[in-house]
Amino acid sequence: MFGKLLLSCFILFIFHQDHVDAQKKKETLLSEKVTQMMDWTSKRSVIKMNGDKFRRFVKAPPRNYSVIIMFTALQPQRQCGICRQADEEFQVLANSWRYSSAFTNKVFFASVDFDEGSDVFQMLNMNSAPTFLHFPAKGKPRKSDTHELQVKGFAAEQLARWVADRTGVQIRVIRPPNYAGPLLLGFLLAVIGGLAYLRRNNLEFLFNSNVWAFSALCFVLFMTSGQMWNHIRGPPYAHKNPNTGQISYIHGSSQAQFVAETHIILLFNAAVTMGIVLLCEAAHSDMDIGKRKLMCVAGIVLVMLFFSWLLSIFRAKYQGYPYSFLMS
Repeated sequence: MFGKLLLSCFILFIFHQDHVDAQKKKETLLSEKVTQMMDWTSKRSVIKMNGDKFRRFVKAPPRNYSVIIMFTALQPQRQCGICRQADEEFQVLANSWRYSSAFTNKVFFASVDFDEGSDVFQMLNMNSAPTFLHFPAKGKPRKSDTHELQVKGFAAEQLARWVADRTGVQIRVIRPPNYAGPLLLGFLLAVIGGLAYLRRNNLEFLFNSNVWAFSALCFVLFMTSGQMWNHIRGPPYAHKNPNTGQISYIHGSSQAQFVAETHIILLFNAAVTMGIVLLCEAAHSDMDIGKRKLMCVAGIVLVMLFFSWLLSIFRAKYQGYPYSFLMS
């Protein structure tokens, strides 16, 4: 009886020792991984990963840190202009975190380029770029761990909100100073001041209603086309389907838009406005009847054609909208 008890104790001791050794080995491996990730981050805010690094430091346990990865295709032959724009914003976000006083080893930023990690793209069944994924410290990524790029855009501020939602880490985005805006504004003011000085003896143009009406109209067209939304959300210029190569300039959802789409809307609204102006001029102008008829026809054509195109875009974005004009 005593021998059996002694044998049981010996077996339990062996199991316990194996467990302790395994735990120590796990802690040592985790410490080595964190140290390596910290070393890479000290050199580059965004760690470049290939298939081997991804499997070892992201997929394989143990891991007590989250990894935010941008899957991209930056090589020139891929012709992914959006990837370069997104990469710049991702670098801004990663640098803001790396040089923040709140920086810890709980969140790391990395990127996987298709030409350096195509096996990772295949592993994740990924067929588009850029794509942002969060790999949590515990468990597998959920649907919400994929950033909704088409809806929220890839501006660093939008990515920071998504990272905060997934990891609880608040990142204050700090952008490098950009002097292009102030220099352009200064140049514009200098030009306006110079013109005003040259015409200082004849400033009647400042009281010209047509000048102010044209300026106000340009401002309204600029704002109603969605330029402010672009500035806040930072959407891509267009979208290229990686499978077919087809480029889309109009977003298929009513909750998002492309930069190219706002330019198209701006031109269409301007054409409709020009048509209305021609109709008004044709009604009140003192020109001969032939020119007034020509202006009237041109105005009607512009309004009907471009309003029809505007309505067709609206129908494409708002599925189920019942009305159309000239074209569906």
